[in-house]
Amino acid sequence: MKNILVIGAGRTSTYLINYLLKQAKENQWFVTVADVDPELATTKVNGHPNGRGTWLDVLKPNDRRELMQRNDIIISMLPSNLHFRIAKDCIKLKKQLVTSAYVARTVYGLNPEIIDASLSFMSEMGLDPGVEQMSMMQKVNQIKEKGGKISSLRTYSGGLIAPECDDNPWHYKFSWHPRNVILAGQGTSQYLVKGRYKFIPYSRLFTQYRLVEIPGMGTLEAYANRDSLLYRDLYGLKNIPTLKSSTLHYPGFCDAWHALVRLGLTDDSYPILESENMTYREYIEAHLDVFRDSTASLKERTAQFLGLGPSSEIIKRLEWLGLFDRRKIGIPSASPAKILQHLLEKKWNMKPKDKDMVVIQHVIKYKLKGKKMKSTSTMTLKGNNAENTAMAKFVGLPIGIFVKHIIKGNISETGVRIPIDKNVYTPVLEELEEYGIVFNEVIEEI
Repeated sequence: MKNILVIGAGRTSTYLINYLLKQAKENQWFVTVADVDPELATTKVNGHPNGRGTWLDVLKPNDRRELMQRNDIIISMLPSNLHFRIAKDCIKLKKQLVTSAYVARTVYGLNPEIIDASLSFMSEMGLDPGVEQMSMMQKVNQIKEKGGKISSLRTYSGGLIAPECDDNPWHYKFSWHPRNVILAGQGTSQYLVKGRYKFIPYSRLFTQYRLVEIPGMGTLEAYANRDSLLYRDLYGLKNIPTLKSSTLHYPGFCDAWHALVRLGLTDDSYPILESENMTYREYIEAHLDVFRDSTASLKERTAQFLGLGPSSEIIKRLEWLGLFDRRKIGIPSASPAKILQHLLEKKWNMKPKDKDMVVIQHVIKYKLKGKKMKSTSTMTLKGNNAENTAMAKFVGLPIGIFVKHIIKGNISETGVRIPIDKNVYTPVLEELEEYGIVFNEVIEEI
């Protein structure tokens, strides 16, 4: 009997756990779901005879390793900053590892040890990164096989709230890990446009978005993802002139988020002393210039700092969040990012019947038989409710499908890997179509 350990029972684990439990019944596997909240883990297993929920604090090495030792494949649904610890343990214990997050540089550094141990550590198996990479790689290879030469590749993806459930001025709710949303884009985004390198620092990232038309959705905003250049060689596109990956939001989000960045509210580098006793009003006051007009209201001075009118849509969004309220923050020694996350988890929480939506689009320009062509592949999918979300489907199902193929011996390559190989993305994408994850392609001559 194969034993599978899922570490983390959070927002995006639902479909993964359900898929593994269904496969466990058919293939005589056993699935353990571990979380710091054992009740949540047990609820996700839902009494299945081939599974159990249990407690685990991943920061306690002995408890972590003892549980990992009893399993064959480890699936980490934890934040990416914890994967290095899990990876080190997997090497020592000779366990396979699968995650949905970006591969950390520290984990890449373990590649020689992973290969020596004949192990496979597969990452980026979810969404941004994940399904959009696999579907894009599939399309790139199809064009190459026909003899096409690709000159431009732009990929857009986003986890949004479905239009019928959009009831707040930010037009956004959490369908994945809130901390990842708060810290999204930090660092410098890098990409290529017409053969020229572009480097966009975090301080300007949300001002340099572009508008994208998505069939059935209308106009959305797209800001550049982290490092598109990292994937040039991996995609086999070393000499491509234009390569850019972007994240989608509803119009107005980027300008409003940029205001939070300018105020310093997304900074995770230092703690705010006595933050538990500070009101949000005092907190914002502390971020403003001391020489501003002291006779104006806090909202007016915040608007002045941002170069906006006090009745602007951005200020209205900040006010709706409660940033000018006299309510205490209530969490000790918290960084600005943690304070913002604490606030947004209340304001952007999905209601039980809310539906989220995942949107992906690939736009590829290429030359084929002397003709200039453009392929536009689009996929939109809504979730069922706040638990069975589209995001959870996109993050969890690819992992579950991949694990099934590992156990069946269909995938045997070792080392640190991402899902850009045909023998990985083909079976995953084929099975995802059974769950409604289907791309509609339009090809035109330009």
